[in-house]
Amino acid sequence: MRLRFREMVPEDAGAVAEVEKESFPTPWSRESFWREAANENTCYLLALDGEKVIGYAGCWISFGEAQITNIAIARAYRGKGIGTQLMEAVIRASMARGCTAMTLEVRPSNAPALALYHHYGFREAGRRKGYYSDNGEDAIIMWNTKLAELFPDAVGQGKQVPHEEDIPGGKERE
Repeated sequence: MRLRFREMVPEDAGAVAEVEKESFPTPWSRESFWREAANENTCYLLALDGEKVIGYAGCWISFGEAQITNIAIARAYRGKGIGTQLMEAVIRASMARGCTAMTLEVRPSNAPALALYHHYGFREAGRRKGYYSDNGEDAIIMWNTKLAELFPDAVGQGKQVPHEEDIPGGKERE
């Protein structure tokens, strides 16, 4: 595997939608990802094996906070630590754009995601009852309000998304 990360562009929307479709019961459309990639108030990163999109993570950025919208890894690539590396990359990219806190919603039944978020210092802050439309499952609201404690070296990098070579894993790894 030649793992690398880079920023998503609108032309990646179709490949990202394919990963989304195999990952979630109510997937976003290709058009939704195209709009997200074109929005200056978002940060979406791709995980690639060579040139193949194998995962992505995205967030909305507003007033120094990032809200994770989606994170997914293609089924054939799960359990290899790619999600952990991708989560670090999106946190660092958000910090480079001035974020000091990050939030997300997660299903209580999604044990791998909960473990990942706890690993990065996210804590439960509440619940949204019946949040998920496919089965009425609640969403756990999680926050990390101390991103600088995770990656002190990422503080003050500026407001731009890091270049590919500055994103952990941004250069190809064998």
